Amino acid sequence: MASPGRRPQRRSAAPGRRQTAATGRKPGSQKKPQKKSAPVVFDAVPEVEEPRTFRLGAVPGATPGKWIDAWKQRMPHVPLELIPIEAAEQRAALEGVDAALVRLPLEDDSLHIITLYEETPVVVASIDSHLMSVDELSAADLAGEVLITPDDDVLGSLDLPGTLTPAFPPLATTEEAIATAASGAGIVVVPMSLARMHHRKDADHRPLVAGPTSTVALVWPRERTTPDVETFVGIVRGRTSNSSR
Repeated sequence: MASPGRRPQRRSAAPGRRQTAATGRKPGSQKKPQKKSAPVVFDAVPEVEEPRTFRLGAVPGATPGKWIDAWKQRMPHVPLELIPIEAAEQRAALEGVDAALVRLPLEDDSLHIITLYEETPVVVASIDSHLMSVDELSAADLAGEVLITPDDDVLGSLDLPGTLTPAFPPLATTEEAIATAASGAGIVVVPMSLARMHHRKDADHRPLVAGPTSTVALVWPRERTTPDVETFVGIVRGRTSNSSR
């Protein structure tokens, strides 16, 4: 029996019971570390391309306009610069451009060559010439005509029996040759694009049936096949932006 006037002493809880009551864990257990979740990136920054320009060479008469328009739509972040090059120097000019439109033949195993189209040859003469009275001409129609061949001629040696050699010195350019033909001093045979390029009011042209054609091709060095070159090749071949190579 407890003594009068004294409160009975309360038995203290065992240490293990106090820990369980305070933390909710059994004695001797340890708190497991929580795994950290990977940070979530909401605004990923796209990779920035280096500023660059696609340099396209083109010989006189080449017509890349539709391909340039397609490039501007597909690659607006890469400006295209059109570089005029001379047909006589087209191989050397390839060192300064990404790709070029050239005239064949061009034999070089270090180059990729894609044939694009062939140009119809035409006879350019004075607008008053009797040759302009028909819709097309044959080699036989040119017999007795003075054939002017400029130094920058792209058709090579023409086999036109019956034509005459000019009495005046050779002319340096096609433009000079057409101007001379316009005066009535002779005729010039050139690809149609060059006749149109050097069009004059006092001259006209007619197709030469079975005449020598000029082949235009897209060319670039094999060792410099870049993604931009592949994109331009795809445009030339008519691929869309979703087409596979």
